[in-house]
Amino acid sequence: MKKRCKTILCLSLAVLLCLSFLPACAEKSGKEQSSLTKVTLNEVAHSIFYAPMYVAIEEGYFAEEGIDLTLVTGFGADKTMTALLSGEADIGFMGSESTIYTYVGGTKDYAVNFAQLTQRAGNFLVSRTPIEDFSWDMLKGKNVLGGRPGGMPEMVFEYILVKNNIDPETDLNIDKSIDFGSTAAAFSGGQGDFTVEFEPHATALEAKGDGYVVASLGKDSGYVPYTAFSAKKSYIENNPETIEAFVRALQKGMDYVNTHSPEEIAKVIKPQFEETDLETLTTIITRYHEQNTWKQDLIFTEDAFTLLENILMESGVLEEPVPYADLVNTEYAEKVKK
Repeated sequence: MKKRCKTILCLSLAVLLCLSFLPACAEKSGKEQSSLTKVTLNEVAHSIFYAPMYVAIEEGYFAEEGIDLTLVTGFGADKTMTALLSGEADIGFMGSESTIYTYVGGTKDYAVNFAQLTQRAGNFLVSRTPIEDFSWDMLKGKNVLGGRPGGMPEMVFEYILVKNNIDPETDLNIDKSIDFGSTAAAFSGGQGDFTVEFEPHATALEAKGDGYVVASLGKDSGYVPYTAFSAKKSYIENNPETIEAFVRALQKGMDYVNTHSPEEIAKVIKPQFEETDLETLTTIITRYHEQNTWKQDLIFTEDAFTLLENILMESGVLEEPVPYADLVNTEYAEKVKK
C-alpha cells in the first residue's frame, strides 16, 4: 500500500513539474514567433502557375529566413497594386505592367520590381472542339473570351496574334468584358468559340468535356517577364534585410522546382490547392515544367524589361519607354544568386 502511495505521489510530482514548464514553453514559443518579421504578400491570383512561391511557403523557407508571411489573393493586378500602394500589403506579386502604369501615372512612392518569378505566359487556348493540328489563323472570324484590357494575359495573347499576322481588332472578336476567373464558367455556358484560360481552369474544362487545350501561350509567346514581386520604393529602402530574406526564401522555392519532379512538387503544394486532386496537380505542373516556365534565378534583366515595354507599346497602352533603373532593383536577386 505504501509502495502504491509512493508511486502515485511521484507521478503527481512529475505532472506538476511538467505543468510548471508549460508557461515557460509557451512564452518561449511566443518569443520565437514574435521575433519573425511580419510580411503581407498580395498575389494577383492563386494559381499553380506560381508553384515556386507555394513551395517556399509549404517547405517553411520564409520562416527559416525570419519571415512570418501572410498571403492574400487580390484577384486582379489592379486590386493587388491598390493594396500595395495603400499599405495593406508590403509586397505585391503581379504582372510588371502595373508598376509601369503607376510610374507613368505620377505616383511618387511607386512600386519597384525586385524579383521575377515566371518567364513565360501561364495560360492556354481552349477550343470548344478538339483540334489536332492547331494554327493561330484558325482564330480568324471566331469569338474568343480574352482578358482584361491592359493586363498581361490579354496583351501577350494579342502579341502572339500579331506575330502570326493576325489583327486583334479586325480578324477576330475578343471579348474583354468578363471578369478575371469567370471566363471558364462563361465558356461552359456557351459563350465563345475559344477561351484563354489559366490553370486549373483549362484542365477542368477538359475534364468536364467542355473544352480542349489546343495551344500554350507560354510556348508560342517565347520568354516574357510575366510576373514579378514588387514593393514600394520606400519599403525597399527602409527594409532591405526583409527584402533580401524574402528573396532568399523565394530562391529556395525556385531551386526546389528546378531540381524535383512534377510529382514531388505537386505533393508539396497540395495544401494550397485542396480542391484539386493530386493527379490533376501533377498534370498541370508537368505542362508548366515542360515549357520551362520558371527561371533559374530571380533576376529581372533589362532585356526582359525592354521586351515587356515593347509589348505594352505595341498594345497601345504605353507611349514611350520608362527607365529600367527606376522600376527594377536587381541587388537582392543578384546577391542571393551568388
